Amino acid sequence: MSKIRILIVDDHEVVRAGLALVLRQEPDFEIIGEAGNGSETLAKVFDLRPDLVLLDWKLPEMDGISVAREIRRQAPEVRILVLSGAPVEDAVLDSLDAGVDGFAHKAIGPADLTLAIRVVAGDQPYLAPEVTQALLERAHMGSQQRRVSLTAREMDVLRLMATPATYREMGEQLSISEETVRTHAKRILAKLKQPNRTQAVIAGLRAELISLD
Repeated sequence: MSKIRILIVDDHEVVRAGLALVLRQEPDFEIIGEAGNGSETLAKVFDLRPDLVLLDWKLPEMDGISVAREIRRQAPEVRILVLSGAPVEDAVLDSLDAGVDGFAHKAIGPADLTLAIRVVAGDQPYLAPEVTQALLERAHMGSQQRRVSLTAREMDVLRLMATPATYREMGEQLSISEETVRTHAKRILAKLKQPNRTQAVIAGLRAELISLD
């Protein structure tokens, strides 16, 4: 089984060392590098091409949003999991719009962190509970985003897209083929005008099409 190649990004060396110590205990993880600021992160992403960047939200030189947008623009295959020590707020939630694949607080435990990495590396969204709650609250505060008309089956698929289920597992739950699930997913992305599964789930939450309750 191939390992998940990880680049750890944090402006505190002690934090990077602690994260590396925890993650190196996992047999399917490989730490291929570390970075302490935005420009160094981009250089190492483009040089090393990690599978996943564990990205600190606040960095010197470039903030996490700017770094994430540049990674998404130049290396769209690289998955991005943001770790933040700040309270969840609109500015942090906006990082999701920059194209990151997951978001968690730095207080996350080792077991949940390793789960988040595996979920995001598997091209699935990971949103910590406090993030989903903040998204729901922001949606209820009056988002004027145009509501989209999805079929009943597309709604079923969108709800499952908000879980760690693979497309094959979705098909098994809905008693349809994996290829049919993928077709529905493509239609959902087109209707919501989103580039990937993570952003479609976020758009669905904001438009109150789905709920994670």
